[in-house]
Amino acid sequence: MVLKVFFPQCCNRADSGLLVGRWIPGHDSAVVLTVIHYPFIPGQVKQYVQQMQAQSKVELSVLGSWSLPKEGQEGMESFLRDLSTIFPQERWLQISREIGKTGFICQVLNRDQKEEEKEEKEEEEEEEKEEEEEEEKVIFVHYEQRKVMLSQLHPIQNGVPDPQADPPSELRQMFQTVAHSGPLFFMDKYDDGPLKSTHWQSEGREASIIVELLKQASVPLCLLISWLLSMWTCFCNLRIFSLSPLRFLSTKLSTCVQLSYRTEHMRTLSSPKTAAGHTQFMRKANILVSFLVDVALGMLLISWLYRDNHITMLANTLVPAADHVAKELDELLQWLMGAPAGLKMNRALDQVLGRFFLYHIHLWISYIHLMSPFIEGILWYGGLSACFGLTFALSLLSDMVALLTFHIYCFYVYGARLYCLKIYGLSSLWRLFRGKKWNVLRQRVDSCSYDMDQLFIGTLLFTILLFLLPTTALYYLVFTLLRLVVVLFQGVLHLSVDFINSFPLFAVGLRICRPYRLAEGVKFRVLCEEPGTALHLLMEINPLKGNTVVQTYRTPTYSCYPKDSWAALVKKLFVGELIYPWRHKTTKTD
Repeated sequence: MVLKVFFPQCCNRADSGLLVGRWIPGHDSAVVLTVIHYPFIPGQVKQYVQQMQAQSKVELSVLGSWSLPKEGQEGMESFLRDLSTIFPQERWLQISREIGKTGFICQVLNRDQKEEEKEEKEEEEEEEKEEEEEEEKVIFVHYEQRKVMLSQLHPIQNGVPDPQADPPSELRQMFQTVAHSGPLFFMDKYDDGPLKSTHWQSEGREASIIVELLKQASVPLCLLISWLLSMWTCFCNLRIFSLSPLRFLSTKLSTCVQLSYRTEHMRTLSSPKTAAGHTQFMRKANILVSFLVDVALGMLLISWLYRDNHITMLANTLVPAADHVAKELDELLQWLMGAPAGLKMNRALDQVLGRFFLYHIHLWISYIHLMSPFIEGILWYGGLSACFGLTFALSLLSDMVALLTFHIYCFYVYGARLYCLKIYGLSSLWRLFRGKKWNVLRQRVDSCSYDMDQLFIGTLLFTILLFLLPTTALYYLVFTLLRLVVVLFQGVLHLSVDFINSFPLFAVGLRICRPYRLAEGVKFRVLCEEPGTALHLLMEINPLKGNTVVQTYRTPTYSCYPKDSWAALVKKLFVGELIYPWRHKTTKTD
């Protein structure tokens, strides 16, 4: 039988004393957490262990004794061995280390063996019985206590464990034991208590004044944010905002979607409840870091916009750019109204569609020139939204692009509706020729008999639609390409906003700076294998892979861009269905 002892590296040179730790249930292994130094009073040790067990909720016990020989401490090993009668355990680990050797010597005393050794009076008979006893093979696994305590083993197990499920693995229980034994590591050498111990904080507690000050300042700050959010919620719940036009705009404008998204983030951060688990803590940390980085980037954008009169330059460039786009569209329509690429078009329909779209262009140019005196003010006040973060500025830019290209959207909708009407008309009339019809109730194609008049009218309509289709398809193709350019630009903006909102900056920074905090597993290497000593292994933490970190801790977002596959997108384009650059904001994707 092999007994595994997880031994902290910080205790390798600890003074002689008692080993405090935990036996892992269901496994033949023990976790050593600290060494209580000699001299001590056994009653005080028992009281201290019970107190730490109540605080940490971990089944702590005295595992055995630790002996490191020094001058003037002859007979210490036998004294510590006799303490097994005061601290009754199923097993008593008697670990000792000789001077000049790296390995440990471990003797495992069972309860029956301790009773037999107590009855023996002569040393010769005791040595004979020890030789006859079947010795257990012991393997020491050395671990760095601080890293194991601060690390989180993946995959994460949150919530109450199911009693019918498989019990946690030995390694996971070992990590949980060290992580939950925080109160045991608060006693250092500067304490005035009667007991002294060795652990990873025995030389002094690890703390930060800045972190403590931030903890103190976070309480009133969270109360202020909660009050502001409650006022904002009362304002948004006014009856005027529940009207259908305003409700529709709030779900389609990127700025409103981003505002609701940030409001939810602020509610999560200002919650007075502490994080229930590692996942919730990482979510809050990622949201906080993402918000701070977003605001920092927004302030950089503001410093650029309001320096060297950049806003005036943008306003003076916007109107000529709109005129140039309108001129190009006018030339494109004049080209389509002729013989584009030598194609023979339907003259009457071509002229009607061309003049219809030209009229829309003239209306749009008149609207732009009417708004030109106010464009600089709109840009000036709109630039201030970047103080809430770069995502607000990008969302506002997306909405401005949607408004400035509204005429292109109208052209696309007109062309798509005409093209879709003709496509569905041709498909319906094609079923008429084959003696079939579409059953609306059963959502399938059924057989049907038609009379001569129906076939004659169907043939007439099919011929008219077929010969008018190339002219409509050409206009639809041109304006669809223009619409796709606008959608592509808006998609880049939305992807940038979603990237800032959802990218786990804190988790990635933790993976880069302190990779042991996010553990995927462990690896072992032989540390020492001296004759006459047990096998010693060094446990090292394998950090989580970068792509796994992003997938695990990525914040769920309200995506504003379509998630259609390429096949579905091509099908929509072919049949003339409208392509929108948004999804409903309540559709949360991970």
